[in-house]
Amino acid sequence: MYKLGLMNTPKADAAALVLFTISAAFYGLFFAVPLRRHFVINQDLAFPTPRATAITIISLHSSVEGEREAMKKAKWMGIFFGITFIWTLIAYWVPFFEAIHILWWIGYSTDYIPLMSADAEWGWVFQFDWPFFGAGLMIPGSTVISFFVSSVFLWGVVGPVCVTKGYWIGAGGFSDEGTTAQSFFLWPGIALMVLSSMTELFVRYDTLWRAVKGGVSELGYGIREAYGFIKHKVFRGEAPTPRDRPASSDDIYKPEELVPVTWWAGGTIISIIFTCAIMGEYFHMPVYQSIVAVIIAFILSFVGLQASGETDINPTGSIGKMAQLIFAGMPSDTLQQVQKNNLMAGNISASAASQAVDMVGDLKTGQLVGASPRSQFLAQAVASIPAIGIAVGLFILFAEAYPCVINDDLNTKNCEFQLVAVMAWLQVTKLLTGSADPLTRDCIIVTAICAVVGVVIPFIKFMFIPEKYHRYVPSMSAIGIAMINPAPEVPLSMLIGWTSGKIWKRLNPKSHEDFMYSVAGGMIAGQGISALLKAVFKLAGIPGHYYFASCIEGLQENCP
Repeated sequence: MYKLGLMNTPKADAAALVLFTISAAFYGLFFAVPLRRHFVINQDLAFPTPRATAITIISLHSSVEGEREAMKKAKWMGIFFGITFIWTLIAYWVPFFEAIHILWWIGYSTDYIPLMSADAEWGWVFQFDWPFFGAGLMIPGSTVISFFVSSVFLWGVVGPVCVTKGYWIGAGGFSDEGTTAQSFFLWPGIALMVLSSMTELFVRYDTLWRAVKGGVSELGYGIREAYGFIKHKVFRGEAPTPRDRPASSDDIYKPEELVPVTWWAGGTIISIIFTCAIMGEYFHMPVYQSIVAVIIAFILSFVGLQASGETDINPTGSIGKMAQLIFAGMPSDTLQQVQKNNLMAGNISASAASQAVDMVGDLKTGQLVGASPRSQFLAQAVASIPAIGIAVGLFILFAEAYPCVINDDLNTKNCEFQLVAVMAWLQVTKLLTGSADPLTRDCIIVTAICAVVGVVIPFIKFMFIPEKYHRYVPSMSAIGIAMINPAPEVPLSMLIGWTSGKIWKRLNPKSHEDFMYSVAGGMIAGQGISALLKAVFKLAGIPGHYYFASCIEGLQENCP
């Protein structure tokens, strides 16, 4: 929204950001409670990550050996957290610890300009990108290899050739003077990424139908229970009796351990009213559109829950895009307001799906370890309160330290963050609201091909290829992200992490199984916390890059 000029500055919009975050944090939390019965008990979905979490908790607390294993994992995480934290902090003053321009210096030494261009213009540089090293350890090989190979082809072959031949004017950015590689690849990448994700949802039509049918049915039971409770307590009517609801012998909890109807029903009603008020007051969305957005969010959350429960993937991006597509025809006075309403509808749906999946997943973990739903609900509600302030505060901090995150410059080449998801949301919004720039004929043809491929490949994968061979099918989403992401050092870092994990697993399978997630978590957290300090240093005016001889041409202004 900031990139489109639809809001002012994060500081000026702090109240709106906090209030929307409050609504996003709670409406998914409240309405997810009655869905527990359908997705956790009646269907008994796998929920792989919550189940793995429960098994880990049980194993760590079931014996003295489990406690020892927990301490070892904590030590591994602490070691890699410390290494990553210190390394990243040193990089603030010594850029060599952040990036090594191997190709540029080889090209400089041999007077070979293409190598220098590959580094300086096309981003083929080695970076100590610890979070992506960690991500590479955890992500499946089909995704990592698809991401890397497609990046090599797009940003190492197609892009440089087209620029050299004069078809495009440069590597990155968006220009009125002509087509760049980034502007050309953007729409094919969005088509491939969005349509492949949606196809993977719709190809499981039976899953979608069970999700919507069961979710609506369970909400219907919950609404009748809430109505009966209010009628009995407020209007002194007859005591409510459960009707039409199938009995469940699988629920292991006593009534006093469950979340009372008044809590989730009252919370849902208040959250909806609060959301509509915030949307109207701060984002100028009409009440009827806010209500429609909330209803769409609830329905699409069923899809997110079913998909997450069966596959461990919560398709929040696709859910947000589906909400945007539904809202594309919603009227408003100005183009800017149409865009704002479209984006907020997507935000509401994605937030509801994310919160609902987190809550129901936690309830699945709780069921396996024997924790009461009421205590889990209270814990999540209480923890959401400080998280709201922290989330908004961090966004304001990073927006102040790195203005490229929110300014209207769409060239992310020189930004510390590549903003892949931001650019996808921005361009989809412009397309759906009729304000997108006209595409060249070549770009339209490639986009159409990618759209067809994004539908056909996942369809063939799920309909005709046995599941045991799915890991050999290239990831269409990863290829789409490669098109949108103009920084090939990211897939390179992930490939290094994945390759290191494979070597580790081959040499010591037991150690890999026990400590891989601890190592990955330590690397991700270490650089994340260090990045906060670096943002504070920037705002405080503390100078960095004291030793910059390793930067391109040995100049400080060329440091990352």
